[in-house]
Amino acid sequence: MDVVTGSFGYIGKYITQGLLAEGREVKTITTHPDKPNPFNGKVEATHYHFNDPEKLTHYLKGCETLYNTYWIRFNYRGWSFDEALANTKVLFNCAKDAQVKKIVHISVTNVSLDDQLPYYHGKALQEKELKNIGVDYSIVRPSLVFGIEDILVNNIAWTVRNFPVVPIFGTGNYQVQPIFVEDLAEIAIKTASLEGSQIIDAIGPETFTYVEFLKLIGNELNRNIAYIQTPPFIGIFLGKIIGLFVRDIVLTKDELRGLMMNKLTSNQAPNGKTLFSQWLRENKDAMGPGYTSELKRHFHWQKDV
Repeated sequence: MDVVTGSFGYIGKYITQGLLAEGREVKTITTHPDKPNPFNGKVEATHYHFNDPEKLTHYLKGCETLYNTYWIRFNYRGWSFDEALANTKVLFNCAKDAQVKKIVHISVTNVSLDDQLPYYHGKALQEKELKNIGVDYSIVRPSLVFGIEDILVNNIAWTVRNFPVVPIFGTGNYQVQPIFVEDLAEIAIKTASLEGSQIIDAIGPETFTYVEFLKLIGNELNRNIAYIQTPPFIGIFLGKIIGLFVRDIVLTKDELRGLMMNKLTSNQAPNGKTLFSQWLRENKDAMGPGYTSELKRHFHWQKDV
């Protein structure tokens, strides 16, 4: 039996699907256990219970591998990186107390304890906690993850569909190496059977500059639009304006800085097999027909059910 955090979410859902396909029993810990269960009742769900470690430890008893996707994208109201890190410590300690054999942790490429960007610094602190907990681990560091439910790529496509002009932040020569979410899930599951502990990036087989990435999406959607270079602060300003209309946080300054610092790339040889260009061609009709809200998905979803 394995436990996956966030099986009703994005990456966690595909890890869960992969495990079920292998005949594994799966339980999940989630912020929203009352969300619709996409697994026809096959996956038991409970709250994280960070404030009740004894209950969380009991839920993890008998678990062979814990797949952890828990983190937050940005500080929002009562949610903060500091709180998310504290919760992660509770989760890892409960896993140890429950005698979980291995923890597979989904991180992100190019994390560093010296990083000035809170998202990446927090991810590095998560990794540090895991390395010191005394349980075998696999740290999987994906780059830009894409799939039907993805927020970032979908909203880029939505922007391309709905605006005659699309901004390119700075030079646009910084790079991305997108990894398909199902490939990421497969890589994560395979690492669970490896002996000892390891750190591995999850990287797709194609590399694009940001300009190339945008234009590929525009071409596949048959959009004749203008791509205009703008200073990064203009991009953040435009994002805030759009955010007022869609009632969401479209893009943060730190996310843009991370992108422009080539953090969504790796020096490792690619281990994903799905070409973004081919996947986009086959799924273009599903990309960007509507805006996907981060806040609705993770914070306000109950209001729209």
